[in-house]
Amino acid sequence: MTKTDVSLVVDAAIETIVDSVVEGKKVSILGFGSFEPRDRSARQGLNPKTGEKIAIPAKRVPTFSAGKLFKDRVQG
Repeated sequence: MTKTDVSLVVDAAIETIVDSVVEGKKVSILGFGSFEPRDRSARQGLNPKTGEKIAIPAKRVPTFSAGKLFKDRVQG
């Protein structure tokens, strides 16, 4: 495959992962890890410059969990 073909395939895979996570689905890639959305609840924060308390709103964030094979390879 050419570099352009590989780039198209990788871009399509990433777009599919992003779209699935946006829809609230978990995406697992065997041996690599999984991507999923998580909801963070609202909380109180602190402005480090002024010390003033601020309200941090609830939001949905993407998370990645490395798979066992990935973790084992990184650890050596």
